[in-house]
Amino acid sequence: MDETHVRAYQALRTTWEEVGNQKQVPSYGHHDHVSIFGAVDVRQGDVVFHRASSANAETFLDFLRRLKEKYADRFLVLVLDNARIHHAKMVQAFLDGEEGAAFHFIFFPPYSPQLNPIERLWKWLKDEVIANVFHKDQNDIAQSITRFEQYVLQHPDEVLRRMGCAV
Repeated sequence: MDETHVRAYQALRTTWEEVGNQKQVPSYGHHDHVSIFGAVDVRQGDVVFHRASSANAETFLDFLRRLKEKYADRFLVLVLDNARIHHAKMVQAFLDGEEGAAFHFIFFPPYSPQLNPIERLWKWLKDEVIANVFHKDQNDIAQSITRFEQYVLQHPDEVLRRMGCAV
């Protein structure tokens, strides 16, 4: 489980181009972004996405409620990083309450994103959505993310393979 931000900053990645020409991606100088929470069932490849205007304790709780709704009959063990929002007082209050009884958090050691398989999903997302691409506005970014999410939801085997959870 993790969150990421897809920003409108144009990123050049490895690509083919005619010798002597450098690929250029236009920029309009805005800093639009879309924040995304995500969780992956590392046995099935099922992914749950949740978009938000920002990543804070409140939107994190919205995501937890979405997970609880989707997996109403399960006890959910979430492995996550030590972001401040994951330790916020309102999150602790949620976990201590009746709704939070469905969750157990396991935290990665500090500064160890390489241990979190979903980081590979975020890299895949950014390679597909922002690398070598111009987005004219936040809506354009959101549409690209939607296409990526739809693809991912239909290909759980590829999700597991890319995350290193399957061969």
